[in-house]
Amino acid sequence: MAWDFRTDPDFARELDWIRALVVEEIEPLDLVRQRMSPANWQAVTEPLKQRVKDRGLWAAHLDPELGGQGFGQVKLALMHEILGRTGSAPNIFGNQAPDSGNSELLAVGATDAQKERWLWPLLDGKLTSCFSLTEPHTAGSDPTGIKTAAVRDGDDYVINGHKWFASNASRADFILVFAVTDPDAERHRRASMFVVERGTPGLEIVRNVHTMHHPYDGEATRNLGGHAELRFTDCRVPAENLIGEPGDAFLLAQKRLNGGRIHHAMRWIGQCRRAFDMLCERAVSRTSHGKRLADQQLIQQMVTRSNIEIEAFRLLTLKAAWTWDNEGPKAARQAVSEVKYWGAQILHDVVDRTIQVHGALGYSTDLPLEEMYRLARNFRLADGADEVHIQQIAKMILRRYEAVDGWPTEHVPTRRAAAELQYADWLDLPAPGTAP
Repeated sequence: MAWDFRTDPDFARELDWIRALVVEEIEPLDLVRQRMSPANWQAVTEPLKQRVKDRGLWAAHLDPELGGQGFGQVKLALMHEILGRTGSAPNIFGNQAPDSGNSELLAVGATDAQKERWLWPLLDGKLTSCFSLTEPHTAGSDPTGIKTAAVRDGDDYVINGHKWFASNASRADFILVFAVTDPDAERHRRASMFVVERGTPGLEIVRNVHTMHHPYDGEATRNLGGHAELRFTDCRVPAENLIGEPGDAFLLAQKRLNGGRIHHAMRWIGQCRRAFDMLCERAVSRTSHGKRLADQQLIQQMVTRSNIEIEAFRLLTLKAAWTWDNEGPKAARQAVSEVKYWGAQILHDVVDRTIQVHGALGYSTDLPLEEMYRLARNFRLADGADEVHIQQIAKMILRRYEAVDGWPTEHVPTRRAAAELQYADWLDLPAPGTAP
């Protein structure tokens, strides 16, 4: 397999521009975001978004015919490595979750009329969206068990059910809802995808569910959509709000998730690098017991292990992106699951070590580490729990092997006997342990 580690010089210049905007303008903006009203937040971010659009970097995850740049996964990965440094950067570049994944789903499954109504305004930043799959009383790792149902009634579907952890639902203009339309169909053809617009009768946004990242209401959630609990009670939507064909929900959901997992992983690398820089700065600045932390063997071990893990994680993610670009998404499935499972743990571990090196300061809110730590824990659950990806990876690997009868393939006596026959004409010494 050919492998080229170089970044195209023209795109490298774009990455430099992205890094400057993120570090110099978006990171400082995130420090005061909670003190802005939604109107002021929009006023200050719209010019930044326009600069991104003028640069040709807006919604770069999409193909050109959809208003994106058609960059491919490797270039997107390198972009997201920078955008991952701070929370608002993906939004200002038009590829924030859940809108980016929802736009990919609509691009694949929506009709022309549906695209006019929802996709184009979403891409232009005029609408926001939500993806609602998870339910409180069914295992999120097995979406074939969902209970929310949509029943055809004339020109409408009537939806009844209970959802939660619907990201951005409390602020979204429309929600993509995963609902069972044919309970007797094959397991992965039971569910369909619907658009439910904000304000539709029967749609109740019960509350935003508090999490480790945002454990209570307050200023921190003023400009964020949260993770909402929803109830659908005889919620009637037109049949024209069905995306794709009945039974297409699983297929559409996979279109939405897999590429996004690469982007998530590269954003985690950006977070890892930011935490790692903090770790190293602390190590060379702080003394303990008469020595710099940098001269303590345990700290050196933290630095070395963190750097190697980040580099290995980065290469594995870029390999997944390269495989997707060159061999297609199906060929990249194993690598995508590997970076999702392993990368979430690496992010957690690097941030954890950095907190440890900073002591009480790292545990406090005077540094961003405690928030990074809380958010990192979520990633071992979001977009497929660790256990699901472990199982999927193992299945994909093991199906490439065949069972053997009798001795294992590497059984030395059996292989030696075959080798003796293969090289019989050249053997002039007795076998070890035999009489001469």
